[in-house]
Amino acid sequence: MSMSDAFKPIALTMGDVAGIGPEIIAKSFREAAAQTRGCLVVGQVLAMQRAIQVLHDAHPGHPRLTLLPVSQIQDLPSDLPAFTVPVLQVPFDSSAAHLPAWGHVSGVAGQWAADAVTWAAHAALRNEVSAVVTAPLHKEALAAAGVPYPGHTELLQACAAMHAGVAVSDMPVRMMLANDELRTVLVSIHVSLRDAIEAVTIENVLQTLRITHQAQLRATGQAPHMGVAGLNPHAGEGGLLGREELDIIIPALQQARAEGLWVSGPFAPDTVFMRARNTADKRGEFDVVIAMYHDQGLIPVKYLGVDEGVNVTLGLPLVRTSPDHGTAFDLAGTGKASPASFLAALAMARKLAV
Repeated sequence: MSMSDAFKPIALTMGDVAGIGPEIIAKSFREAAAQTRGCLVVGQVLAMQRAIQVLHDAHPGHPRLTLLPVSQIQDLPSDLPAFTVPVLQVPFDSSAAHLPAWGHVSGVAGQWAADAVTWAAHAALRNEVSAVVTAPLHKEALAAAGVPYPGHTELLQACAAMHAGVAVSDMPVRMMLANDELRTVLVSIHVSLRDAIEAVTIENVLQTLRITHQAQLRATGQAPHMGVAGLNPHAGEGGLLGREELDIIIPALQQARAEGLWVSGPFAPDTVFMRARNTADKRGEFDVVIAMYHDQGLIPVKYLGVDEGVNVTLGLPLVRTSPDHGTAFDLAGTGKASPASFLAALAMARKLAV
C-alpha cells in the first residue's frame, strides 16, 4: 500500500536474532519512547517477545516493562499502535517453533536477517518508509544461509541497483562512520587488506570523494572540507615508503579540485584523524576524513566510543543508518547490551530523512 506524506514510519530491522539486536531494540522502545514513536520493527515476533522476556528477567519489577507488549502488524498501517512494539513479521511464512540459540552462528538467523533488510530496503525504495535503521547482523550467519553478500552495505547496494534496473557497479556506495567528534568515509569496505590495497585506484578514490561531497552537501547544505589519508606510513614520504600517494591519490585529488570539490591531503594516516577531531576546545580542520581502507578509518572512530558511533551508507537512494557495533554474541540473552549506539543511529536517520 502507498503511504501518505503525513506518515512514513522508520523501519528498524532486527538483525541476527541470536545476537543483541532484538534486545537493543526492546530497550530503545522502553527507555526512549519519544525517539521510537513512528517506528516499526521488521523481523520475528517470537524473537522480539524473547528479548522483552530477557529484559524482564534481568530487571524484574521495571515499571515500564508492562508497557511493552508486542503487536504483530500485517502491512504498513496509516498509523502505528501506541504503547506497544509493532512488528512486521518477515519472512511472512516463517513458522519456526524454536528460535536460534543466543550467541551461536545460525543459517536460519542469517536468512531471517537478510530477508528483513531486503523487505525494509524495498519499502524505502518505494517511498513507504522514510528511513531504515539496521540492527547488527552476523557475516558468518549470512554465509551459512548462502546469502551472496558479506554485509548490510553490499546487500542494500544490490537491492537499490535491482530497484533502479542497473548493474551493481552502477550503484556505487560508501560507508561513513560518524560520531560527534569525527566522521570518516572508506574507499573500500569489507574486503581483505590485500584486496583493499588493490582497490586504491584513481577511479575509486575520486568516486569516494564525489559520493561524500554529494551526501554531505545534501545533508548539511554546505560543501564539506574533506581531509584525505595516505595509504602508506607518513603518506609515502615522497615515494620513499610507497608510490600510491604520488601515482594514485594525488592525481585523484587534483581531479576532484578541478571539479570544485574541497579536498586536502594526502596526510599521514597517523595524524589526519586527530586533526579532524572536533572537541569542546577546538573544531577539527576537516568535516570528514577519507580513509583508504576499513580498519584505517574505523579504528579512530570506534576508539572515541562505540556507543556514540553511527554507520551511514552513502550513495543509496534511501536513508540507512546502523549502530557502530556488531552482534555481541557474548552479551546476547543477558539483557546487558546498551542501546546507545542504536538510538544514535535512529536520531541520525531522522535527521537525514527530513
